[in-house]
Amino acid sequence: MTVTTYEEPQRSPVRRFASQLREWLPAIVIFGVGLAIWQWVLPDIVGIERFLLPRFSAVADTFWTERDALWSAGWFTFKEAVGGWAIGCSFAFLTALALARWRPLGRAFMPYAIAANAIPIIAFAPITNAWFGTFSPNSKMAIAAVLCFFPVLVNSLRGLTSVRPESIELMCSYAASEASTFRRVRIPNSLPFVFSGLKVASVLAMIGAIVGDYFGGSIEALGIQIRSSVGLSQFEYAWAAILVASILGLVFYGSISLVERWALRWHPSSRRVE
Repeated sequence: MTVTTYEEPQRSPVRRFASQLREWLPAIVIFGVGLAIWQWVLPDIVGIERFLLPRFSAVADTFWTERDALWSAGWFTFKEAVGGWAIGCSFAFLTALALARWRPLGRAFMPYAIAANAIPIIAFAPITNAWFGTFSPNSKMAIAAVLCFFPVLVNSLRGLTSVRPESIELMCSYAASEASTFRRVRIPNSLPFVFSGLKVASVLAMIGAIVGDYFGGSIEALGIQIRSSVGLSQFEYAWAAILVASILGLVFYGSISLVERWALRWHPSSRRVE
């Protein structure tokens, strides 16, 4: 008996481009409408003052003319954010592994983690400056790490413990060790949750690095330049610096999303429905 197999036809590049365009079109339209409101509606109709929100054209002009200084400051702060993100996320995942392995420890530890996460981040900034030095990048990395720790911990722990009982029973039937069960079942199952936490943490890391600058830091840092430009009434420069921070945050988030798509190409959640 002959068995006939059917293969899904490959889509042409034109159809792939059209599909991607349909996916991004709503975001592009909203972006354009938002810029139009910023440029004309808010200053002309609503009457927003320049010190509250300059026109987008003025911000864009400053963004271009001061691009070297802005991107230099942005890169300085971005390195602080990435360093804090790496430290906080690594420690959070290792903690999640320990809490998933020893459940009573997890039940005892989580209330304290929740209480620590409820403390406003601005309360940590003066403390980290005292510990590591006001002008040291390590103080900003510490703030970013604190912000990144909790969301990655919660998501990782949820993924490590949300395993189907049949999978655990199957591993037990093969007399698999606890380490083998984690390696082959729990950790692969947790990856979608972990990447969700990593993406949230990437945004929080940029916030933490910039907020930390408001309590003192190097003049090369983006947060210091935002604070200084506002104090000198250079509002266009301040908003241009905020634009740089937003772009870097998007790049950071998008990079993690690309890694997630590559790492989880085997997972059902990565299969696109056309």
